[in-house]
Amino acid sequence: MIYEQTLVKTVEPIKLTTVSRMNKGKKWKYGYDKDHDIIVLSRSGQIGEIIEIQNLVIALPKVPKDVYKDPKDKWVKFEQPKELERLKNIFDWRAYPEDQKDQWHDYIDEEFRRREEGFWFTNNGKPVWITGTQYMYLQWSKIDVGAPDFREANRLFFIFWEACKADKRCYGMCYLKNRRSGFSFMSSAETVNLATLASDSRYGILSKSGADAKKMFTDKVVPISINYPFFFKPVQDGMDRPKSELAYRVPASKFTRKKITANEKLEDIQGLDTTIDWKNTGDNSYDGEKLALLVHDESGKWERPDNILNNWRVTKTCLRLGSRIIGKCMMGSTSNALDKGGENFKKLYNASDVTRRNRNGQTKSGLYSLFIPMEWNYEGFIDEYGVPVFTTPDVDRFDPAGELIDVGVIDNWQNEVDGLKDDSDGLNEFYRQFPRTTEHAFRDETKGSIFNLTKLYEQIDYNEEMKNTLGVTQGNFQWANGVKDTQVTFHPNPKGRFKVSWVPPQQLQNNVVLKNGVKYPGNEHMGAFGCDSYDISGTVDGVGSKGALHGLTRFSMEDAPANSFFLEYLSRPPTAEMFFEDVLMALVFYGMPILAENNKPRLLYYLRRRGYRGFSMNRPDKIWNKLSVAEKEVGGIPNSSEDIKQAHAAAIEMYIQDHVGIKQDGTHGDCYFNELLNDWTKFDINKRTKHDASISSGLAVMANNRHLYAPNARVEKPKLNINVSRYTNTGNNSQIIK
Repeated sequence: MIYEQTLVKTVEPIKLTTVSRMNKGKKWKYGYDKDHDIIVLSRSGQIGEIIEIQNLVIALPKVPKDVYKDPKDKWVKFEQPKELERLKNIFDWRAYPEDQKDQWHDYIDEEFRRREEGFWFTNNGKPVWITGTQYMYLQWSKIDVGAPDFREANRLFFIFWEACKADKRCYGMCYLKNRRSGFSFMSSAETVNLATLASDSRYGILSKSGADAKKMFTDKVVPISINYPFFFKPVQDGMDRPKSELAYRVPASKFTRKKITANEKLEDIQGLDTTIDWKNTGDNSYDGEKLALLVHDESGKWERPDNILNNWRVTKTCLRLGSRIIGKCMMGSTSNALDKGGENFKKLYNASDVTRRNRNGQTKSGLYSLFIPMEWNYEGFIDEYGVPVFTTPDVDRFDPAGELIDVGVIDNWQNEVDGLKDDSDGLNEFYRQFPRTTEHAFRDETKGSIFNLTKLYEQIDYNEEMKNTLGVTQGNFQWANGVKDTQVTFHPNPKGRFKVSWVPPQQLQNNVVLKNGVKYPGNEHMGAFGCDSYDISGTVDGVGSKGALHGLTRFSMEDAPANSFFLEYLSRPPTAEMFFEDVLMALVFYGMPILAENNKPRLLYYLRRRGYRGFSMNRPDKIWNKLSVAEKEVGGIPNSSEDIKQAHAAAIEMYIQDHVGIKQDGTHGDCYFNELLNDWTKFDINKRTKHDASISSGLAVMANNRHLYAPNARVEKPKLNINVSRYTNTGNNSQIIK
């Protein structure tokens, strides 16, 4: 299979004539360009390539005429001049002979320019631009292995981060990463880079525990600061290797009486009055502080009682004054199992989707989400130019150490996966550590699952891989011309409440049969819906469970996929009536009946009141005469019976076994709704209220297989006690037997 990366692509959202005209006048300004809806990272007034990283459109600087080229045609760290290497701080520079300083001014100025504007170099014959932050990371940051390697994945990471900094609407990034991606070192390097430039500012560090935050501070931040060249290193107070706070301010020892009486100019000894520190993990960490940068490491591993969502709601206010954003957050993590902090991080990540903004242009969280698949940044499969080796190469490619890379990272990853097929928990942990998709990253633990997880994850992975070709369309149903109880039409809308993978042919749409003033579904033979409804519009917490509706076909001779979930609805509109109307329109459009829980009966009464009682199925496990008065009136099935619960779970189990994942013929199932599949992986029969999708989908399966649940309605003939005379029937004359 040919691999096609989807992380980054070149786009042309602006006419080339417009780009050329504005380049000529050097009119592009660094930051968010509202007129063209792009983020400009160029400081020269000119832009070059425009790229899109996870839906964020970013304009890079224009390629200059002169691009630096190392003899090795790749990134190679520059050696610091020996004479300057001996200078450890500004005081050493002041003692340096005045007649020798001039020779270094250009060198130092150039380093400051690269720090601000970024750096162009030739990499395997191609001009490549890195941000100033990445330059500082590669050139001047010391990590556990010495100097960092150049990696294309990190280049995209830093470009995305630069866009977050440049965009005045953005509070920072929420980075979903794979293990050993270098985030801790990169964020530590950025902390030092920004802190050594800013005055009167505070920089903070949080992690999954206070001990982890402290370790990041002492083992990463402090060593990077210590190893900065003197011209980037501000005056520092306190110990060289502090444990809790790195303070860039003038030490009190510099202001002694002796120095003052000696008439030493105090203004020559300047400090930034900037600090870097760390805090213990908690919801209120840094509450009330004003931060220029907050590094949030391992934010997907906050376990109870600590809650990353609560913490972010608090610390977000530390990054703004009123509506003006004055600081940024650099958040990154792999994900724990969902019940061990992963669920909250997942919510935060999803709330950071740049395609979903409010009227202020901000995402729900204020952050921008970024996910870089593991194949971009997996050690051992990155060549000497920092480019990932996705597939097994046709020509020799070598890693930075000169070792031959003879297999592609995707093949290697798949081999690991295949070896863990019989170990569900081990496989899920591997997926979370080295994810190729966000679905992998947010995999949950498999303990306690009652369904076949192997088949579920086979289907989830297939859907994720083929998502652009599955034909799932988002949209809404509407009555024709806004007139209720007429014809229903489907309208695609990327923000729609419905997801649909199949619609019936035109002649079968709106197939409603009228009998004695009651409307019945005309396509009952083709399929049915299951529904988990709700009765009240609002909830105390403003969230509440979602209304869930799933449509499932059965085997029929019509032009329809057999045994296929074709519709998913998981939403909670502002009012319950809007949800009821959504359900009704779907029923009419497809002409199929619905089996719904009757413990929340408002939906069923709504259908009856509108004349659609014929669409509401009766519970299949009882004959008509055994139904309650309410059940006869509106239909539906209760959720309180243990027999119903067991039958419901068994129905889902049966469907998964036969129609999900890799089937016996080697093809995949056609259940294309990953929210549903993920809900099945977590389904708890004893905590059904948390699983709206599982409830509705299971009811759809039961509705299509209602004959399996029909009671044994044997009609017993009454024993008649009639005195009938009996005869001997022997001889010529029969005699009555007395």
